[in-house]
Amino acid sequence: MRILGLDYGSKTVGVAVSDPLGLTAQKVETIWRKQENKLRQTLARIEELIAEYEVEKIVLGFPKNMNNTVGERAEKALEFGEMLKKRTGLEVIMWDERLTTVEADRTLIEAGVRRENRKQYLDGIAAVFILQGYLDSLSV
Repeated sequence: MRILGLDYGSKTVGVAVSDPLGLTAQKVETIWRKQENKLRQTLARIEELIAEYEVEKIVLGFPKNMNNTVGERAEKALEFGEMLKKRTGLEVIMWDERLTTVEADRTLIEAGVRRENRKQYLDGIAAVFILQGYLDSLSV
Protein backbone atom coordinates (compact mmCIF):
# COMPACT_ATOMS: atom_id res chain seq x y z
CA MET A 1 0.00 0.00 0.00
CA ARG A 2 1.51 3.32 -1.04
CA ILE A 3 0.83 6.54 0.85
CA LEU A 4 1.14 10.06 -0.53
CA GLY A 5 2.59 12.80 1.69
CA LEU A 6 1.78 16.44 0.96
CA ASP A 7 3.14 19.73 2.30
CA TYR A 8 0.51 22.28 1.27
CA GLY A 9 1.84 25.82 1.00
CA SER A 10 0.61 29.12 -0.39
CA LYS A 11 2.66 28.82 -3.60
CA THR A 12 3.73 25.18 -3.74
CA VAL A 13 2.74 21.68 -2.72
CA GLY A 14 5.57 19.34 -1.80
CA VAL A 15 4.87 15.73 -2.75
CA ALA A 16 6.40 12.54 -1.34
CA VAL A 17 5.37 8.90 -1.67
CA SER A 18 6.07 5.85 0.44
CA ASP A 19 7.76 2.75 -0.85
CA PRO A 20 5.35 -0.19 -1.47
CA LEU A 21 6.08 -1.62 2.00
CA GLY A 22 5.28 1.68 3.72
CA LEU A 23 8.68 1.97 5.39
CA THR A 24 10.33 4.98 3.75
CA ALA A 25 9.26 8.23 2.13
CA GLN A 26 10.80 9.58 -1.09
CA LYS A 27 10.43 13.04 -2.61
CA VAL A 28 8.46 12.99 -5.85
CA GLU A 29 8.14 16.64 -6.89
CA THR A 30 7.09 20.13 -5.94
CA ILE A 31 3.92 21.37 -7.61
CA TRP A 32 4.16 25.10 -8.30
CA ARG A 33 0.72 26.66 -7.98
CA LYS A 34 0.20 29.32 -10.64
CA GLN A 35 -2.31 32.10 -10.06
CA GLU A 36 -4.92 31.15 -12.66
CA ASN A 37 -6.82 27.92 -11.96
CA LYS A 38 -4.15 27.03 -9.43
CA LEU A 39 -6.31 24.87 -7.19
CA ARG A 40 -7.92 22.86 -9.98
CA GLN A 41 -4.56 22.23 -11.67
CA THR A 42 -2.96 21.29 -8.36
CA LEU A 43 -5.72 18.78 -7.58
CA ALA A 44 -5.53 17.35 -11.11
CA ARG A 45 -1.76 16.81 -10.77
CA ILE A 46 -2.22 15.12 -7.39
CA GLU A 47 -4.81 12.81 -8.96
CA GLU A 48 -2.31 11.90 -11.70
CA LEU A 49 0.30 11.05 -9.05
CA ILE A 50 -2.23 8.98 -7.09
CA ALA A 51 -2.92 6.92 -10.22
CA GLU A 52 0.74 6.66 -11.19
CA TYR A 53 1.87 5.43 -7.76
CA GLU A 54 -1.33 3.50 -6.94
CA VAL A 55 -1.78 5.48 -3.73
CA GLU A 56 -4.35 4.29 -1.18
CA LYS A 57 -4.05 7.00 1.49
CA ILE A 58 -2.95 10.64 1.78
CA VAL A 59 -1.06 12.26 4.68
CA LEU A 60 -1.41 16.04 4.59
CA GLY A 61 0.74 18.34 6.68
CA PHE A 62 -1.28 20.20 9.33
CA PRO A 63 0.61 23.40 10.23
CA LYS A 64 -0.64 24.05 13.75
CA ASN A 65 0.77 26.97 15.71
CA MET A 66 3.50 26.23 18.23
CA ASN A 67 0.95 26.69 21.06
CA ASN A 68 -1.20 23.91 19.45
CA THR A 69 -3.89 26.28 18.14
CA VAL A 70 -5.26 26.22 14.59
CA GLY A 71 -4.35 29.34 12.63
CA GLU A 72 -5.08 30.55 9.10
CA ARG A 73 -2.58 28.22 7.40
CA ALA A 74 -3.97 25.23 9.27
CA GLU A 75 -7.53 26.21 8.26
CA LYS A 76 -6.45 26.33 4.61
CA ALA A 77 -4.84 22.89 4.97
CA LEU A 78 -8.10 21.51 6.44
CA GLU A 79 -10.06 22.95 3.51
CA PHE A 80 -7.57 21.45 1.05
CA GLY A 81 -7.85 18.10 2.85
CA GLU A 82 -11.63 18.14 2.44
CA MET A 83 -11.25 18.89 -1.28
CA LEU A 84 -8.81 15.99 -1.62
CA LYS A 85 -11.25 13.60 0.12
CA LYS A 86 -14.13 14.64 -2.13
CA ARG A 87 -12.08 14.57 -5.31
CA THR A 88 -10.13 11.34 -4.73
CA GLY A 89 -12.32 9.33 -2.36
CA LEU A 90 -9.20 8.48 -0.35
CA GLU A 91 -8.67 8.80 3.38
CA VAL A 92 -6.81 12.02 4.20
CA ILE A 93 -4.87 12.05 7.48
CA MET A 94 -3.96 15.45 8.89
CA TRP A 95 -0.43 15.17 10.32
CA ASP A 96 1.09 17.71 12.70
CA GLU A 97 3.91 19.25 10.70
CA ARG A 98 5.29 21.74 13.20
CA LEU A 99 8.99 22.33 12.57
CA THR A 100 9.19 20.08 9.47
CA THR A 101 10.05 23.06 7.26
CA VAL A 102 12.71 24.14 9.76
CA GLU A 103 14.07 20.58 9.78
CA ALA A 104 14.00 20.45 5.96
CA ASP A 105 15.81 23.80 5.71
CA ARG A 106 18.47 22.59 8.16
CA THR A 107 18.94 19.44 6.08
CA LEU A 108 19.44 21.51 2.92
CA ILE A 109 21.94 23.80 4.69
CA GLU A 110 23.90 20.76 5.92
CA ALA A 111 23.86 19.40 2.36
CA GLY A 112 25.45 22.64 1.16
CA VAL A 113 22.49 23.85 -0.93
CA ARG A 114 22.81 27.58 -1.56
CA ARG A 115 20.19 29.85 0.02
CA GLU A 116 18.81 31.01 -3.34
CA ASN A 117 18.30 27.40 -4.45
CA ARG A 118 16.70 26.03 -1.28
CA LYS A 119 13.08 27.08 -1.99
CA GLN A 120 12.85 24.73 -4.97
CA TYR A 121 13.63 21.77 -2.68
CA LEU A 122 12.19 22.87 0.65
CA ASP A 123 8.53 21.82 0.32
CA GLY A 124 9.40 18.48 -1.23
CA ILE A 125 11.80 17.69 1.60
CA ALA A 126 9.18 18.86 4.14
CA ALA A 127 6.69 16.45 2.51
CA VAL A 128 9.21 13.64 3.02
CA PHE A 129 9.52 14.54 6.73
CA ILE A 130 5.73 14.68 7.11
CA LEU A 131 5.22 11.30 5.46
CA GLN A 132 8.19 9.69 7.22
CA GLY A 133 6.87 10.90 10.58
CA TYR A 134 3.55 9.24 9.84
CA LEU A 135 5.18 6.00 8.60
CA ASP A 136 7.40 5.87 11.70
CA SER A 137 4.34 6.24 13.94
CA LEU A 138 2.81 3.12 12.35
CA SER A 139 5.78 0.92 13.23
CA VAL A 140 5.91 1.87 16.92
